[in-house]
Amino acid sequence: MIVMKFGGTSLGDADRINSATNIIKSKTDQKPVVVVSAVAKITDLLIKLINECAMGGGSNILKGIQQRHLEILKQLNIDQSLLDNDFEELSKAARRVNNESRINDKLLDYFQSFGERMSSKIVAALLNKKDINAQALNSYDIGFLTNSNFGEAEPLQSVYTNIKNNLKRTKVVPVITGFIGKTENGEITTLGRGGSDYTAAIIGASIDADEIQIWTDVDGIKSSDPKIVKNARTLGKVSFAEASELAYFGAKVLHPKTILPAMNKNIFVKVLNSFNPKNSGTTILKDSYRNKQVIKAIVCKKNITLINIESTRMLGTYGFLATIFDIFNKNGKSVDVVSTSEVSVSLTIDNDENIEDILSELKEIANVQLLKNRAIVCVVGEGMKNTPGIASRTFGSLAKGKINIEMISLGASKINITFIVDGKEVEKAVNILHDEFYG
Repeated sequence: MIVMKFGGTSLGDADRINSATNIIKSKTDQKPVVVVSAVAKITDLLIKLINECAMGGGSNILKGIQQRHLEILKQLNIDQSLLDNDFEELSKAARRVNNESRINDKLLDYFQSFGERMSSKIVAALLNKKDINAQALNSYDIGFLTNSNFGEAEPLQSVYTNIKNNLKRTKVVPVITGFIGKTENGEITTLGRGGSDYTAAIIGASIDADEIQIWTDVDGIKSSDPKIVKNARTLGKVSFAEASELAYFGAKVLHPKTILPAMNKNIFVKVLNSFNPKNSGTTILKDSYRNKQVIKAIVCKKNITLINIESTRMLGTYGFLATIFDIFNKNGKSVDVVSTSEVSVSLTIDNDENIEDILSELKEIANVQLLKNRAIVCVVGEGMKNTPGIASRTFGSLAKGKINIEMISLGASKINITFIVDGKEVEKAVNILHDEFYG
């Protein structure tokens, strides 16, 4: 059995849904279990709908959501009444929210769930038209239960047994809603960022799938951002550790947390392109993968703020670092990259929103310098720890390109070199490094 997950861009309109079902049909001999996201942009519209309803509006957005789906049904020649119950339930929900000033995460999850609930029915109906016996299933109807952390719900341990028992005897192609679940009290939840990938990985782990396919709109994980590096290459294989580093520092193909259940079962995850299904894509493996290309990718994270903290009070004093990080923790600000010396700490944050309180407390114990519009550059590759000269090539090539390095972080990971440059030079730096290791 294989699990095939189709994201919103792969289900963006009637043509894309038709292509997705053709891909599924071509895999029927592998007993596919299908997981779907909402039709492209529908989740955003459902969030907009609930917010507009709370202010007494929303009727035009509701009509637009309905018309978008009806147009898809018409173009695919599927019964126009297929989603009538969903439209009615959503309309009633919108009326109940009308002029409701308090919109909570539980209500927001309920509204968002309609996207996957409707797309799964469309995909299943089209598969049946193509003589593939398919059935739309809400994930919670096959036992996908979660805790009550609405907006970022986590599945309960029981989901693995539940799903295995509910799918092992299936005689149809199940088309399952991604992204959503239910609490044991029957309240709909969502899984947060990458939720449909997470659903697919959990289902794959539950049924001991041969592989999990993530169908998206790119050929796989690239050696760099193709918007920055024109000749960026598709990586045939990467390890889970490499994929995690790449995702955190800029690659947006998938979130590593979402495929962890598959890695725990040593199930391959393939990132494939529904717009180019003949491309072999990228395979993510649990363990390290070495080839002649030691450095797999160069990624970057823009619009970073660098904070330099300097104080002679650090010298030989225990607890000083703990005090610094306690200030960030107390103010709910996460730190990306850290570098320390005897009397200074340099660190980066995603943005400088609400930074005033942090700076005020830091200045009581140290001299503080704030540098905006910086960028993180990360050179990633499993083999670098056993390959002499990688750091020399990295910084030597940047020196030749007259790129100034403002901070370096080494040692936390054995598979990357991370450093900070001025935001105006980041694209030049990434291209220099890509040429150095791929030229």
